[in-house]
Amino acid sequence: MDTDLLPRQGLILCAVSGGADSVYLLRRLLDMGYTVAAGHYNHGLRGDEADRDEAFVRALCRDWGVPFYSEKGDVAALAAREGMGLEEAARQARYDFLERTAQALGAAVIATAHTADDNAETLLLHLARGTGLKGLGGIPPKRGRIVRPMLDVTRGEVEAFLHSRDIRYVTDGSNLSDRFARNRLRRMAMPALGTVSPAYARAMGRTAALLREDEAFLEGLARDLIREHGDGMSLDAAALTAAPWPVASRAVRIMAGRELGYGHVRAALRAAAAGGTADVPGVRIGHGGGRLWFGADSAPALPARPVPVPGQVALPEAGLVLRAEKFTDGAQVVYNSYNIFFFQYENICGSIAVAGRRPGDKLRPVGRGCTKQVRRLLAERGVPAWLRDSVPVLRDDAGVLAVYGAGADERAAVRDRNGPVIKIELLPA
Repeated sequence: MDTDLLPRQGLILCAVSGGADSVYLLRRLLDMGYTVAAGHYNHGLRGDEADRDEAFVRALCRDWGVPFYSEKGDVAALAAREGMGLEEAARQARYDFLERTAQALGAAVIATAHTADDNAETLLLHLARGTGLKGLGGIPPKRGRIVRPMLDVTRGEVEAFLHSRDIRYVTDGSNLSDRFARNRLRRMAMPALGTVSPAYARAMGRTAALLREDEAFLEGLARDLIREHGDGMSLDAAALTAAPWPVASRAVRIMAGRELGYGHVRAALRAAAAGGTADVPGVRIGHGGGRLWFGADSAPALPARPVPVPGQVALPEAGLVLRAEKFTDGAQVVYNSYNIFFFQYENICGSIAVAGRRPGDKLRPVGRGCTKQVRRLLAERGVPAWLRDSVPVLRDDAGVLAVYGAGADERAAVRDRNGPVIKIELLPA
């Protein structure tokens, strides 16, 4: 078991279904001296059997002196309401419960009992359905607060341990049904792989780990491209087109803020090279002014939000987050750009807010010696018309301070670097 994923101090919330894998994990954590609580989610899908599992875990935790937390949901209703498959809805509901419980308890991590066999099955499922390196990386050992320390433990080792200690567990009847693709794979494909290599699960785990490293390297190159040629809402189209496909495709997915299929990425890169737009689920991607722009499908207007200094403001309509800081002097001032702005503190009138553009908004950009309407500045920058209402505009009580993608107004520009300054930065969410 990979103890490097486990905290040296603090509480571990262990996800316990009552099955062999999760009971093994709970017992091992206790044997190693960790402080553990158990979380059990009853999906409401298997009637009396699900209630039996919950009662079993409750009794087990009582016998082992483990704090027990549970919740019962209606996954079938969630799946129908959200248009999701049962497996996806069950997973979402379960992790939502675990995250809320961990937050309430102040748990350092949430430990789940995914094994080497689960990882191998996941890799094959992704391969069969079509995937890239990310999917072939299998189950990530760590994602946020969630850790999976058993990815190097096989299902056979789990069962042998429990048998040697005479530890009981329950069997989920749905795991025996061919209704789910994973069960069909487990029953038919995995035994065949075992005839090729008895150690196939660990071997596939090593392959997945290598592919995760390759994926991390390529994603790093994509983020470098975004840092050098992006401003949070757009990318330089020529730089994107010139980048190798493995880098450009990842940059498009990162900027879109969601998983995109191969065809959607191809459409976005065609728009970067030849102009036009690419409509993909939940986001519109369009060429303008030599840049590829990413915005919400319906381009909602950006509502007014106060800007705390210091503080942070989420701008989901624009796919951005705003961060504000105050410094005692202007040593931090490097330049004014299209997404990083510095203001002389004493030149700010009242409070600062961020919102979409208003009719008649004007800006006197630093160093240009002229005043222009914001709508004209955005047009000059090539911001597509469908995206302009979601472009952030910073204001104080006296008027416009800065326009994302167009620059800062000279009224509040930093002229005395010995005095206090405010830095406002807008970054991809």
